[in-house]
Amino acid sequence: MTKKKKYLAVDVFSGAGGLSLGAINSGIEVILAVERDKYSAETFKSNHPETKVLNEDINDIDLSNINIESPFILFGGPPCQGFSLSNTKTRNNDNQNNHLFNKYFKWVETLQPTWFLFENVEGIVSYNEGKTVEHIQSLFESVGYTVKKGVLTASDYGVPQDRNRFFMIGNNQGIDFTFPEKLDLKVSVSEALGDLPNLNNGDCYDEQPYQINNVSNYSKLMRGTSNLATQNYVSRNQDYVVERYRHIKPGQNWKAIPDHLMTNYSNKNNCHSGIYKRLDPTKPSVVISNYRKNMLIHPFEDRGLSVREAARLQSFPDNFKFSGTLMYIQQQIGNAVPPLMAEAIFRKILSY
Repeated sequence: MTKKKKYLAVDVFSGAGGLSLGAINSGIEVILAVERDKYSAETFKSNHPETKVLNEDINDIDLSNINIESPFILFGGPPCQGFSLSNTKTRNNDNQNNHLFNKYFKWVETLQPTWFLFENVEGIVSYNEGKTVEHIQSLFESVGYTVKKGVLTASDYGVPQDRNRFFMIGNNQGIDFTFPEKLDLKVSVSEALGDLPNLNNGDCYDEQPYQINNVSNYSKLMRGTSNLATQNYVSRNQDYVVERYRHIKPGQNWKAIPDHLMTNYSNKNNCHSGIYKRLDPTKPSVVISNYRKNMLIHPFEDRGLSVREAARLQSFPDNFKFSGTLMYIQQQIGNAVPPLMAEAIFRKILSY
């Protein structure tokens, strides 16, 4: 009997584990994850108990102590706030987060994986007139990797969210990698959330029954074997915020709010277009990266999104539990790479 080949992986800057979940679902075994944030590391450990998790700052890790033979793949997304198009204050070379890719590269250079996957925000493409991406690519090529890069949209791969992410994929086998084909159909917000429980502003239920109606194929995929919807936690907003919600129809944003309800804004026209956005049930969601701060609104109910709803829009299955306080959970979900998107890329890599 032929022994099944193992595809071993290392995940650095792992966060809650969106990339790892996609890798595991594609048939890759994640043997090591590195994550500095306490709560993200706890989330990773609880959902992937078979993986060794180092809850440490990558700057403090001595690579000579990492006793791992060359893995099949190393992947990760160094903190990327400094490259974000929405971050005008620290989008410059003084932001130390902008240099953490050097640490990522050191891991690739030392462990010599067959493949690597480097992930970041879309804004890295235009940062420093594109010279940063060119520099990163040249580093990998200098140590023998054939590199392909591109910006992918999550909704093209079964995720109910129009979220763009930058990916750089490389291998040391000389393979000319191509990104996975886009799917023909996109998943809407209604298809993603329709079977989840009705909630109110500030609700906090560990478990709630699913609704028997509006069970789409996507809902079935996310439910898996789960019998109840978990982590139905909604931030409690002030009454005046909820009153603003009532004036916003699906697809609209803060512009629909009457001026007399926005007097605390010195200049209402300076509001970002993503603020006070009610999700359109007929389309994939807008980006939910900071959905609590941005006041993203449920498509039909006058409240913010619950943890489980946000996780669904990121394609985390319902049996995936997040650790930490509500604020930290919301941050983990918003920062994650959608697992379904990651899975499509890993399956394409394995096809070679």
